[in-house]
Amino acid sequence: MIVYKDMLKELINQFYLDRQRDRQRTHFYITDAGKCPRAIFYKFKKVPKAEMEARILRLFDHGNHIHQLIMKPLLSLKQIHVVASEVNIPPKELIGGRADAIISDGKQLYVVDIKSMNSMIFKNMVIPKEENVDQLQLYLHFFKISKGILLYVNKDNQKLKEFLFDYDAARAQRLLKGLTELKRKIDSNIIPARLADWSENWQCRYCQYAQVCQMTGEGNVNWEEFKKRIQMQNKAV
Repeated sequence: MIVYKDMLKELINQFYLDRQRDRQRTHFYITDAGKCPRAIFYKFKKVPKAEMEARILRLFDHGNHIHQLIMKPLLSLKQIHVVASEVNIPPKELIGGRADAIISDGKQLYVVDIKSMNSMIFKNMVIPKEENVDQLQLYLHFFKISKGILLYVNKDNQKLKEFLFDYDAARAQRLLKGLTELKRKIDSNIIPARLADWSENWQCRYCQYAQVCQMTGEGNVNWEEFKKRIQMQNKAV
């Protein structure tokens, strides 16, 4: 008698779990804009984190397929022209990134950033997420394009929401200044302060570094001293 085991399930799950292993970070990505500086610091330092479920990682992959589904009609429309898709920003030492598309209506260029989400978040979203606006502003800054579109896709029923933005130079410069300061802290081993609204911030509720963040404390902390403190605590246990 053959005893059946979830062979495919385990292999598929392991495939996604292996892909989430952190690689060495040397620069920021545009998707870091608007994100918690402390979490980004932990990523650069390859701090151990709680692993995401393979199911969640598959949802991220599903989001990539949704992007492809959106690009298919865009490439076929006569009213607009897709100038480029999956286009990298000009090479920068501080930051890298890839926009979903740059389109033209014959008069104006637009950077298009596609985001997917579940029905509950989609239904309750009246205005776009601030971190998505931050990311779009950086794309506009680096591509030197004055208008951008955030296109949200409901993963469950394919409904769409669209938001048009003008380039905000002050906002882009503020974001770049913040990333420059964060890079300085990373290079000098200073853990950034915890978010002021950490008890309510959605990033903190779902953060893979929640446990180590709690151990770190509130304000700026020396990374090397923190590691020594944790090592001493582990030896005492």
